Amino acid sequence: MKRKLADIAHSRAGDKGNTLILSLIPFQEGDFDFLVENITAEKVKAHFGFQVKGEIIRYVLPELKALQFTCFEALTSGVTTSLAMDAHGKSLSYALLEMEIGEGV
Repeated sequence: MKRKLADIAHSRAGDKGNTLILSLIPFQEGDFDFLVENITAEKVKAHFGFQVKGEIIRYVLPELKALQFTCFEALTSGVTTSLAMDAHGKSLSYALLEMEIGEGV
């Protein structure tokens, strides 16, 4: 049975120009290792293929039990010059949580 990241984690988005920063934090610390093993930059890139044009870099933050993804070329031309409805990319944290994950969580 497939589940969504929203079942086990929450996310927050931030922006700087055309770069989007997404955090991914499990509700339960015990799910952190699952996230590290299964939520790679490549999987996030595939999930956001329609949105993120550039590279995605994943940072593992074991002290915080969190992951951070830096997504380049993700917000059209940036907040101050973009005509996109979600210029800051805040709704993309919810889009990340829509990613399907496998069983075992």
